[in-house]
Amino acid sequence: MGAIEFLLNGEEVALTGVSPTTTLLNWLRYDRGLTGTKEGCAEGDCGACTVAMRAPGGDWLPTCACILLIGMAHGREVRTVEALPSDEGLHPIQRAMADGHGTQCGFCTPGFVMSLWVAAQSGALGGREDVCDALSGNLCRCTGYGPIIDAALSVGHTTSPDLSRTISDPEPLTYRHSEQSFWGPTSVDALADLIAEHPEATILSGATDIGLWVTKHDFDPLEIIYTGRVEELARIERRGGALHFGAGATYRDAVDALATIHPGISPLIRRIGGAQVRSYGTIGGNIANGSPIGDMPPALIAAGATLHLRRGAERRSLPLEDFFLGYGKQDRSPGEFVEMVEVPVPTVPSTLACYKIAKRYDQDISSVLGCFAVETEGGIVTSARIAFGGMAGVPKRAVSAEASLTGAPWTRATVEQAMAALAEDLSPLSDHRASADYRLTIARNLLLKYFLETTLAAPITDLPRNPVAVV
Repeated sequence: MGAIEFLLNGEEVALTGVSPTTTLLNWLRYDRGLTGTKEGCAEGDCGACTVAMRAPGGDWLPTCACILLIGMAHGREVRTVEALPSDEGLHPIQRAMADGHGTQCGFCTPGFVMSLWVAAQSGALGGREDVCDALSGNLCRCTGYGPIIDAALSVGHTTSPDLSRTISDPEPLTYRHSEQSFWGPTSVDALADLIAEHPEATILSGATDIGLWVTKHDFDPLEIIYTGRVEELARIERRGGALHFGAGATYRDAVDALATIHPGISPLIRRIGGAQVRSYGTIGGNIANGSPIGDMPPALIAAGATLHLRRGAERRSLPLEDFFLGYGKQDRSPGEFVEMVEVPVPTVPSTLACYKIAKRYDQDISSVLGCFAVETEGGIVTSARIAFGGMAGVPKRAVSAEASLTGAPWTRATVEQAMAALAEDLSPLSDHRASADYRLTIARNLLLKYFLETTLAAPITDLPRNPVAVV
């Protein structure tokens, strides 16, 4: 049957008799009585459940325990807020929060402390922007961010005693409980064999979507295949004229690599969830789930990405935009999975820019996401790739607008013609985030904004972090 084995605050744990869809949060609170880890939203948004977790030889990562399934902790080390104090008293971060009146009502405080603790271990609390980035996945209902940020700035880099024993990555996991099975293979070939043998199994990567299915919709699958222990899927490599991202590469790991070829993608990734979500959410998972509000597909489509799929030993590839067939429907057969994403390296400096419209700066779903990559030579448009997301059932490439630009002079008059052509490309929906008219108007205005910024060679505005609608 196997056991789920990990280190908890320095103690070896071997679990059996626990459902594989049990969240780490529920196990910590109800099985171990570690109630410092709180449930606020049960969907990875508020950060009250934040703990720290790391793989052997890896960095500590801020982790949403509310959506992380217990099997994902196998072979890892977990640390909760209860392990921070020492014989000398509170940890410096806890003391700074208390002395600086950063605790407010106290409900969310352990999550803030754990996010700051993780950032402090790597020296990532050097300035106010660093602190804001570290806390992007933590919400305070008392709106007391000022004292919390000041407390973090007063601490800076700090470490804690190492509670760890020598941790090694155990063998591939096969865990069964009642009628449920949870597999954690360690090679991509073993993963391919498992998915081909169990085509109806749920493929689990970062749990940033599937965790919500469990906590919000009582999703309780009989078979789960976890990709997070497959090293090959996490690799990011440059081969020839392209970057190759394994489907298991996280946003946290991918941002620097993408920034080397497309700096315009970095600000977008910074706004995909909080630090906890970016630490576990994967490039391939965001694509494979086919969510119409996924932020990476439009950017990758505009960058000319190719998707690589695998079923057993068979592989095929297709342009990323062709993968999305309709709402909740992708070009993926039973037993097939996303193995890799290939992004070509531009032959000229990247012109890609992405604009996200949302009601909040951090952790909000796009009402409209527009990504643009237009190349010119001698004032004439030589190529154009434009993609939108958050507007309808699938991310969409604006081929009519692209055609109206290509071969024409890069002028406002040409751009206005392309803006009109967007009505042929896009059929926006109306929902609680925005109306169809609003979405189409914004899409057109974002194309104009892109033109103005490329011709002015500077951003039009330097917007504050938390306006009502930001781009």
